[in-house]
Amino acid sequence: MKELLTIELVPKSSWYRNVRSNVSAAQWERLKRLTSSRAHNVCEICGGRGEKWAVECHEVFAYDDEQHIQKLMRLVALCPACHEVKHIGLAGVRGNRRRALAHLAKVNHWSMDDANHYIEACFELWSRRCCHQWKLDLSYLEQFDISPTDTQRTLE
Repeated sequence: MKELLTIELVPKSSWYRNVRSNVSAAQWERLKRLTSSRAHNVCEICGGRGEKWAVECHEVFAYDDEQHIQKLMRLVALCPACHEVKHIGLAGVRGNRRRALAHLAKVNHWSMDDANHYIEACFELWSRRCCHQWKLDLSYLEQFDISPTDTQRTLE
């Protein structure tokens, strides 16, 4: 079962510890503009656009499950529907889980059962990752002239 759209559940110890919380408002606006501009204001996964705003900036992380390092790999432009799937746990809290599940199934050409099984596997991985304190590596931002000192406080 190959996926185009994936779920990226952030471990509890990393909640609210992200790019936006570690850069100034002006830097975050610049990163969002650069990301959406690079993607020509269309979703990098499904090619769609939102009604209220075309795309949102999403942080893609890689997880080192042995060293417990959450490393920013890139920023991508996603339509609000794909972005909601990425944060399906939050979608559930907001009462939008069914909508996110339907979008996940549609984009990946899956049955609803396939989508539900995939979500279960993602939550199992998330549960294991939540047992650890994660260090956040935002060194990716250096290419945007956001210096390591801006991100140093998260590399505890």
